[in-house]
Amino acid sequence: MSTAPSLAPTNRISALGARVIDSVAKLGDVGIFSARIFAWMFTRLPKRETLLPSFYQIGVRSVPVVAITGTFIGMVLAVQTYSQFRQMRLETRLGSVINISLVRELGPVLAATMLAGRVGSAMAAELGTMRVTEQIDALRTLGASPIHYLVLPRFLACFLLIPLLTILADFMGVLGGWAFSTEYLGIDQHHYWIHSRDYVGSFDLFAGVFKSVFFGAAIAIISCHRGFNCKAGAEGVGRAATEAFVYSFITILVLDFFLGVFLNAVYQRLWPDSSTLIGWIAPLGAVAGWG
Repeated sequence: MSTAPSLAPTNRISALGARVIDSVAKLGDVGIFSARIFAWMFTRLPKRETLLPSFYQIGVRSVPVVAITGTFIGMVLAVQTYSQFRQMRLETRLGSVINISLVRELGPVLAATMLAGRVGSAMAAELGTMRVTEQIDALRTLGASPIHYLVLPRFLACFLLIPLLTILADFMGVLGGWAFSTEYLGIDQHHYWIHSRDYVGSFDLFAGVFKSVFFGAAIAIISCHRGFNCKAGAEGVGRAATEAFVYSFITILVLDFFLGVFLNAVYQRLWPDSSTLIGWIAPLGAVAGWG
């Protein structure tokens, strides 16, 4: 009776330590897995016959879902911000907020999320099934590298094509926001595009595309790693697909935060006196009489 309470804290500490050690071991395994991918990428690229199917599955077949998502995100931004800007009598500035939000944040993040959900889970399930059915072991027996033959084409497809998907999401979101704002909300097209041009620059587009490259690499590495370390059975394959999406989405958000901080610091260093959206709210608010 007296030993049970004293052992309970010890058991909790032991369980916590085991989880910490397991997490560190998984991170180290992901690091080794990534190093092997990059080693093959800089030594011998896959053949065209293995690259093109991955490019088609990951890039071409993701176009419809990314285009639809980008279009409706632009329209949702217009709906959600119009009432607030109308109260401040700044309706014509709506395009600035919609477009800069799309190209810097929502475009790359949503394109990466769609890629993680549609492609990442599929890659983890496919490679997990190959692990369970011992096809990966068969490749090693035949003298082929599973990393080079199975992982590298998928990594290159995600790494190279997600910037194009991000640009597509940005383009469709800008079109969707413009169409809804001008046709339904009645905002003047001339002022809509003039203000967008003044406050959305090439660096904003570059920032979004720059982030997407890291997102694509993270999705490919995490999804393929989960597939390669899949446990036996149908439950193991399903869990690998779920973990691939969850870990990829968390990694996307973490990378977005740190890359956003880095890019903002670079922008302030390069253009310390540049005008921002915040810069014109205060003076215009004083003129409009709401501040």
